[in-house]
Amino acid sequence: MKVEFREFNPFDLWIWLEFETQPSPMEQQYVEEVFNSWFYLGKLGAFNAENLQVQDMGIDISYMEYLQESESEALMSPMHNMGDFQYNGVWGRCWFDLGMSDLIGIDILINALQQLSREYVAIKRLIIGGENEDWLTEDRSRETFIEP
Repeated sequence: MKVEFREFNPFDLWIWLEFETQPSPMEQQYVEEVFNSWFYLGKLGAFNAENLQVQDMGIDISYMEYLQESESEALMSPMHNMGDFQYNGVWGRCWFDLGMSDLIGIDILINALQQLSREYVAIKRLIIGGENEDWLTEDRSRETFIEP
């Protein structure tokens, strides 16, 4: 799976997937579950780079003391909105307002989609941001936000 970045606006972000073939309904369900799970984690503030205590500790976390104060001092970093996932032939897309979530979330999504592509749904290309000349966004509709 090739990963491309285009113009990036975290408050108005399209994420595009180009599949090897038109995805079946089951493949669409796999893709949508990844994006929905990613969004819900982001909505809960999971992608907060200010509070990565376990990651920062290193490889030996046996008997690590997790500091609750550190968690409460970190600024909230929730995602705000997600549109419905849409398909058009070999393309899929979804709109996001990433809100205050940190960019570690993008890395996590890329990792998940790479594994999904290896095992379940052949994804040719992931495009983060910008426009897609094969499927313009002027017709987008954000009336279908997922509410908490």
